[in-house]
Amino acid sequence: MYFVSPTYGKLSRRALKQHISLFMKLDQSAQYRLIIGVDSQRNATHTFDFVTAVIIQRLGKGGIYFWKREVLQKKIGLKERMYTEAIMSLQSAEDIIKLFKGNGIAKYDIEIHVDIGNNGKTKNLISEIVGMVRSSGYTVKIKPDAFGASNVADRHV
Repeated sequence: MYFVSPTYGKLSRRALKQHISLFMKLDQSAQYRLIIGVDSQRNATHTFDFVTAVIIQRLGKGGIYFWKREVLQKKIGLKERMYTEAIMSLQSAEDIIKLFKGNGIAKYDIEIHVDIGNNGKTKNLISEIVGMVRSSGYTVKIKPDAFGASNVADRHV
């Protein structure tokens, strides 16, 4: 599986690691946020596209992001879809931690942005999904603060 960068194109895991490391080494005095968000959408063939965004934000000074797409070839309901998005975010967070183990980037707390909020059909899932993410050891954000899922990942669904 590869990631895509709007700037650098398709990237292998090794290239992803290099670009993130370089970005974070350019300003070592800056504060950074590592954010992972997933959004999904049903396509014309009734399968679902899931897009994972990995965002590195240099606080007050911009950021970069990378994304990947996965297609799920089955019909699923809203609850299962929201859980799938959260689980994919958690899996991606674990992958990022493993990828950067030993070079200092893994020391940053990763925020998981989930595409649920107090308005709309997903409001009944907030406590369940937020609890699942928190119990996995991650900070979690929901709409309207979950821009990693609802803006960045959504841009590529």
